[in-house]
Amino acid sequence: MKHRIVVLGAGYAGAFAAGNLARRLSAADTEITVVNAAPDFVERMRLHQLATGQDLAFRTLADVFAGTGVRLRLARVTGVDPENKTVAVTGEDGDDELAYDTLLYALGSSVAHQGVPGVAEYAFDVTGRSSALRLRERLAGLGEGGTVLVVGEGLTGIETATEFAESRPDLSVALAARGELGAWLSPKARRHLRQGFDRLGITVHEHTGIAAVEPARAIAADGTSVPADVTVWSAGFAVHPIAAASGLEVAETGQIVVDRTMRSVSHPDVYAAGDCAYAIGENGRPLPMSCASAGLTTMQATAAIIARLTGSEVPTTGLKYHGNHISLGRRDAIFQMVDGDARSKSWFLGGRTAARLKSGVLKSAGWGIVHPTFGIPKRKRRLTTAPDRAGVKVAA
Repeated sequence: MKHRIVVLGAGYAGAFAAGNLARRLSAADTEITVVNAAPDFVERMRLHQLATGQDLAFRTLADVFAGTGVRLRLARVTGVDPENKTVAVTGEDGDDELAYDTLLYALGSSVAHQGVPGVAEYAFDVTGRSSALRLRERLAGLGEGGTVLVVGEGLTGIETATEFAESRPDLSVALAARGELGAWLSPKARRHLRQGFDRLGITVHEHTGIAAVEPARAIAADGTSVPADVTVWSAGFAVHPIAAASGLEVAETGQIVVDRTMRSVSHPDVYAAGDCAYAIGENGRPLPMSCASAGLTTMQATAAIIARLTGSEVPTTGLKYHGNHISLGRRDAIFQMVDGDARSKSWFLGGRTAARLKSGVLKSAGWGIVHPTFGIPKRKRRLTTAPDRAGVKVAA
């Protein structure tokens, strides 16, 4: 019988993993199924562009996986039972249950409301296609002089604020930062960032935590009122509670606790990749939720799955950051190099060259997803073990 691999989620982590597994494992021994609620692959790193009214091309997952042997199941995951090795889903055909021998959990993350009153009711975000389209419609209805407040000084907040200011110079754009804008950057990169904000006319409210969001304003922790026809919340990410409810060991964040190979420490038939994995990087600290982490954890997870199924030594791939790419609109960007402890080095690249580099990174990531087997499905490795449905591995 074939070894059943189920991949939950078809974002950057899940889609890449499914294609990589299909490219390297023999279809005679394996059956790969991807479960995703939406029919398209969504480039999450471009959703702030979509919100401003830019037209982005979306590839259907059916086209992405055509000819790869990967089975696509359009459904929403409602539960995971790691003891019985099943996944509960619901879709157009109703409720169903999928059995697996190996599970790769890559359901990603969504916006974290952090318990702030009014965020769920009045704020917008760019963590999903539907939410970005909702924001797009609201921005389109704003006339000249409309006010937009972006909450959060992380990469998403900076990219969102600068994209909005460049694309809609008729609007008044502001950013609320809990601390200092770009505090983690090198001094020269921080200066470049501030110059970019000044050039685009973005108002920065530093050391301003937002305590509440209302329809036409945000309230800072000190009681100050910040006008905002539109509040965009980018103050953090949260994972879905499905993993915690399943009995898998999770961290306080709800992320699945994994070992160095991205294998669940509580259930060895489950792997996690992307934002939902609580993985420790080479600097001894948990990897942040980011696209870069998705790439690192996905490569490690797929390498470990393939090695264990084919009787090979499990390799360890790098879990180290080399730098941060930050778009400042379409014509400017920052590429900040970091050391082994993720601290910024003195060297950085800015301006149009950095913008072209960031554009290349985005295009490469997108190309890797929509060409899941890289056009070279050459050596297909056979499994050395086949699953016994009672849970015991037997010789193939």
